Amino acid sequence: MTSADRDTPRRNGTASRFFAEPMRDYVLQCLSRPVSVLQAGCLAPLQELGIGELTEEGFEISVTAVDADHPLARRVLRDSGSAYDDVFTGDLRTVPIPQRAYDVIYCGQLLERVHHVELVLDRLVGALKPGGLLLIRTGDRYSARALLDRLLPGPARRAVWSRFRPGTPGPFPAVYEKTVSEAGIASFALMRGLVIAARASERARPDDPPGLSSSVRITCAAISRITRGRFDDGHDELVYVIRKPQDRFARVV
Repeated sequence: MTSADRDTPRRNGTASRFFAEPMRDYVLQCLSRPVSVLQAGCLAPLQELGIGELTEEGFEISVTAVDADHPLARRVLRDSGSAYDDVFTGDLRTVPIPQRAYDVIYCGQLLERVHHVELVLDRLVGALKPGGLLLIRTGDRYSARALLDRLLPGPARRAVWSRFRPGTPGPFPAVYEKTVSEAGIASFALMRGLVIAARASERARPDDPPGLSSSVRITCAAISRITRGRFDDGHDELVYVIRKPQDRFARVV
C-alpha cells in the first residue's frame, strides 16, 4: 500500500480494506509465529482489521486491549467479555505496556478523547515491534463534527450519544488536542522517524436515526460555512497506516 490521500468507505462491523489489507500482508510475513495485536481504545471497531477472517484461515492472532482507567472504558471492556486475551487499564502515559512486544497496534477512537496525545502515542510506538504497524482511526480536530462535539452542552451530548450508540456507555470526553489533526499526526510521525504508508479521510456519521442524522448533517454544513471552511464538513475522521522502521536511524524521505 503506497502513501496516498484518498476517501475510503467506512464499513461498520465488517473488515475495511484500508486496514484489513495491510493487516493481512503483515500476517503473511509472519507465517512461522503468532501475531500479537494491541487494541488501544475500547471503542475501536476491531472487526475492520479482518482478524476474524484470518483466524478462520488458521492464523494465530492474540489481541490485548488497553484504555484509560475511566469508568466508561471499564464498563465497555467488561461488556466485551472474553474478546481479549489480556486487558490493561490505567494512565495511558504510564500504564505498564510491554515494550517492543506487539506486531500491530490499532488505535481507534481514542486520541480525540484523551489528554497528552503525543505522550500516549509515544507509549504506543514504544510497544510496537520494529517493522510493526500502527493503525490509527481518530476524529479530526478541524472537522465540523469535532467542533460540534466540543461545543454541545453535556445533556445534549448524552442525548445524541444514546441515540447514535444505544446500549454503549458514553459519551466520552471531547478533548481533540491539536495533535489530533492531519498536520499534528504528520508532524508526530516525522519527528519519530515513522513512515506513513497510507492515509485517508472518512465520513463516519451514522444514518440512523434518520431525523437526528439529518440534523447533524445540516448543523455541520452550517459550521463549515460560518467558519469559512476552517472546520471542514467533508470528513469526520482520519485514518492512517503507519509503519515503524526496522532501523530506528532510518531517514524518512
